[in-house]
Amino acid sequence: MKPYRSMLFVPGHKASWGDKAVASGADAVILDLEDSVPAADKDAARTTVRETLGRLRAEGVRADLWVRPNSTDSGLFGVDVEAVLAEGLAGLFLPKVFSAEEIVRIDAVVSHLEAREGLAAGSVGLIISFETAVAMAHCEEIAAASPRVSSLLGATGPSADVGRELGFEFTPEGLETLYLRSRIVLAARAAGLHHPVTGVWQDIKDLDGFRRFALDARGLGYRGMVCIHPSHVAVSNEVFTPSPEAVDHARRMIDAFRKAEAEGSGAVDFEGQHIDLAHAKTAEGIVALADAIAAGA
Repeated sequence: MKPYRSMLFVPGHKASWGDKAVASGADAVILDLEDSVPAADKDAARTTVRETLGRLRAEGVRADLWVRPNSTDSGLFGVDVEAVLAEGLAGLFLPKVFSAEEIVRIDAVVSHLEAREGLAAGSVGLIISFETAVAMAHCEEIAAASPRVSSLLGATGPSADVGRELGFEFTPEGLETLYLRSRIVLAARAAGLHHPVTGVWQDIKDLDGFRRFALDARGLGYRGMVCIHPSHVAVSNEVFTPSPEAVDHARRMIDAFRKAEAEGSGAVDFEGQHIDLAHAKTAEGIVALADAIAAGA
């Protein structure tokens, strides 16, 4: 999966909000059929989401387009996915997952619909949102359950599904979720998923708080944030984009190591730091991330 610094939720039944989400500069837009759509509007939302996908794809928007269906235990998952799985869909953002077996079953359903719709096999990705205790207890198996799994979401929002499931009290410092967030990053990396995302920050007006929240997530190894308001997107994009200074430093480090390597040394004093191949590889990762972000801009 290409790096998503920001993924912005949009209520699926609000047709014009998709355009606002694209205009925000988000790397990905999540058209929601789950919690933000009232029960009475679920049927109409499916039609609206499919039409929005087609319209935005025809406009050639930069942002990738995802859909959050209702969970498999809701009784609505099948009809949701059948309605929206079409050309232009990057993937499904899966809520309230319970097990690896569930992911295998979802993979089979998506494979069938891809074939029916004439889409390339494996083109529809899956992002797993860990919102149940049983899922979080088995996040490693779930992360590796299907090659469709593109990323994991370490959900930490206050007073929502995760907090209710685990009984913790949310704080901006996040010590109550540190183990959970760290374990999800580890599960992602162990499964070869290099761009785990996290969220959400619910205080729409507190941009300074959002920035601290995003910086803490970046420090743990997350590479992007799920956002619930367009005002959060620019901050998220800034936090999760390597700074020009960091990229320049990484390029200089790579050059210094390669020069030393060519001269027969496996390590070198670089600007007062002792570096070797491991440090050069880390620097290459920074440059590759920056290049990937620039390519998607």
